[in-house]
Amino acid sequence: MAYDYIGLVNEVNRRLNEVELTTSTFATAKGFYAQIKDSVNSSIRDINQTHYEWPFNHVLAETTLTAGTTRYDFPSDAGSIDFDTFRIKENATLGNATVKLGVVVYEDYLENSVDQEYADNTSKRELPSSVFHAPSLEWGVTPPPDKDYEIVYEYYRVPVDLESFSDVPSIPERFRHVIVDGAMYHAYMFRSNEQAANLAKTKFEEGLKRMRTILVNRYTYIRSTAIIQAGSSSFAFGDRVR
Repeated sequence: MAYDYIGLVNEVNRRLNEVELTTSTFATAKGFYAQIKDSVNSSIRDINQTHYEWPFNHVLAETTLTAGTTRYDFPSDAGSIDFDTFRIKENATLGNATVKLGVVVYEDYLENSVDQEYADNTSKRELPSSVFHAPSLEWGVTPPPDKDYEIVYEYYRVPVDLESFSDVPSIPERFRHVIVDGAMYHAYMFRSNEQAANLAKTKFEEGLKRMRTILVNRYTYIRSTAIIQAGSSSFAFGDRVR
């Protein structure tokens, strides 16, 4: 089975004992078939809204600064921007090395540096050292750049709905069953079959938990740096401390 929009829709159709759509009938599907298409997109939205930083929605972005310009718009598809990842990319032509930017609170920027947006004094321009998060869906750098440096940062996008029969979800194929289980929930609710809908919802939520375990949960290794003095008593891992 192809992993695309029509493939997911037809998997739901088969589970419901409905006739499968073809590439020629997909765009004009009506009634319950149109609802199944909506159910697949609803399931994908449910997954993406459960966790805003799924790794499959991660984007590595690059923006070229403009000399003298402080503020820049968020990407139109940005859901969550990681401000700890901003760095200026090395550029031999401009003569700068790679520099990680610190994060300054917006209120502190307004208190101490906002005059850079209005001053014509080019002597204040230099390689930026910090980035701030403005409430106007913008990010900014300070000091203002004196050259067109390249900024690299990372964010998590909000995927758009599937439309064409060949559209492929950003969710990895190994979790296609989770999408289908979520779509079954929405399809059963459309049919007012609450019992079947609740069963599908339980399977969907269990699938989401497994996705989080596999893709999100992180286990940090902790190593002891304690120095045991000579002649002191020691104990093995697992021994009970009395």
